[in-house]
Amino acid sequence: GVLPGGKSRIGHMTDGSCHFLAFGMIQSYFRLSYSTVFQNQDVPPSNCSLYKKPFLEYYEETPLLVAVLTYMGYGILTIFGYLRDFLRHWNIEKCHVAREREEQKDFVPLYQDFENFYTRNLYMRIRDNWNRPICSVPGAKMDVMERVSHDYNWTFEHTGKVVKDVINMGSYNYLGFAENTGACADAAVECTKKYGAGVSSTRSEIGNLDIHEELEQLVARFLGVESSMAFGMGFATNSMNIPALTGKGCLILSDELNHASLVLGARLSGSTIRVFKHNNMQSLEKLLRDAIVNGQPRTHRPWKKILILVEGIYSMEGSIVRLPEVIALKKRYKAYLYLDEAHSIGALGPNGRGVVDYFGLDPKDVDIMMGTFTKSFGAAGGYIGGKKELIDYLRWHSHSALYATSMSPPVAQQIITSMKIIMGEDGTTLGADRLSQLSENTTYFRRKLHEMGFILYGNDDSPVVPLMLYMPAKIGAFGREMLKRNIGTVVVGFPATPIIESRARFCVSAAHTREMLDTALQAISEVGDLLQLKYSRHEQPLPSLAWMSEESLLQD
Repeated sequence: GVLPGGKSRIGHMTDGSCHFLAFGMIQSYFRLSYSTVFQNQDVPPSNCSLYKKPFLEYYEETPLLVAVLTYMGYGILTIFGYLRDFLRHWNIEKCHVAREREEQKDFVPLYQDFENFYTRNLYMRIRDNWNRPICSVPGAKMDVMERVSHDYNWTFEHTGKVVKDVINMGSYNYLGFAENTGACADAAVECTKKYGAGVSSTRSEIGNLDIHEELEQLVARFLGVESSMAFGMGFATNSMNIPALTGKGCLILSDELNHASLVLGARLSGSTIRVFKHNNMQSLEKLLRDAIVNGQPRTHRPWKKILILVEGIYSMEGSIVRLPEVIALKKRYKAYLYLDEAHSIGALGPNGRGVVDYFGLDPKDVDIMMGTFTKSFGAAGGYIGGKKELIDYLRWHSHSALYATSMSPPVAQQIITSMKIIMGEDGTTLGADRLSQLSENTTYFRRKLHEMGFILYGNDDSPVVPLMLYMPAKIGAFGREMLKRNIGTVVVGFPATPIIESRARFCVSAAHTREMLDTALQAISEVGDLLQLKYSRHEQPLPSLAWMSEESLLQD
């Protein structure tokens, strides 16, 4: 597969999955043990020069006792899962899962019963933490509809009550543009009156409006590239455009923590795929060297293209790509670079222009710049930016361009208005103020959690803040206890993370006031004490500029 099972973000438990469970957990623990803190390594002078400021990133080692208890927790859940499956098989316990009808037993099965072992025996126990319906704007605060389950989370009923003013620490509302008042909302309303809500056609037919052209020109100017193209869905921007860029005879080098959309796009392309360790430049360089030296399998002909796939901010780890080093490798080995800035665009850099802006690099050094409008811009869809030749090619070869309905006009207007605010073209300092506030809030929130003794992952400047929970029982308990304290959080477990790296993921927003953050921090501290989540044994992690050994092949 594209990703090793231990780090797959879209993996699922297949036949025999419980037999590899123990091995996978042991493998994950040793990975954690050695990924703890790379900050102590000396940085070669040539790599120091690539960074203009300290690059702070933490991965603290899992305490041994916590790891052992986590293994035990999953082991107990697995044993009880087998027992309950036995009881269901003999109709002693009611079975809620989809099953084959008796008269269809000779057909190809629609449901692989064993494949759903994890879902029905582990996920169902804590399912109430996900898919909670809200009935307000998902801004800094939100209203959550109350629901109950009388059959252990197999079905839910709404009580009719609403939990008011829940502090939203889970939405990707980085710059606070998810709002129903203000310039963006007003412009979207006027746009709806003029164009309507939908287009009912593709861009290549009669769905290409002047507002779409305006949006693409603005995006290109914002990114500092020659041209850009907008798409109605962020996921499809990756999954449908990568197959248009590479194919048979091409090589894709993918970070092991890349998003499912990048993984799907790589698979659909038919290219050969090789995976490098997360943000590890030695691993990437080794794959590049091997690709150049050995060429294609069997024939040993040179690869038609070598494409490196990375993200700006990794949404489950909170880490930032080591872009200066990636670009240095890309130039040295004459590869192409595809940068997914879904979470970093608008959230990083002095001008909000993403990870390229954050490191002070030239946008021309990135061949394909991709991003989404769903996070920092409070809208929907995605974009690809680059040279004019690239964009012209995609207009006639991308499935997402040729077959998908055009972006809704009010959505396009929301993006245009919010982007102009970020750029300062609205005549105010609102955009700069929001960028500054997001950076301030991120630094404050991360520092306070560190001081409380929690294990956090990722970069100091990343507004995505993963707080490690580890044990399966604590996933559900943390989400429920936080909601009791009127804090809305996202808890994450397998398969979105490795099986023993369960976590709560907070997303900091410019819309959060200091009072909101303090209220959330107090609640997190209380729940942390209640569930004994303050695992950290380091008072202050050490900083790092890069993650390379003394033998780095980047040195000239």
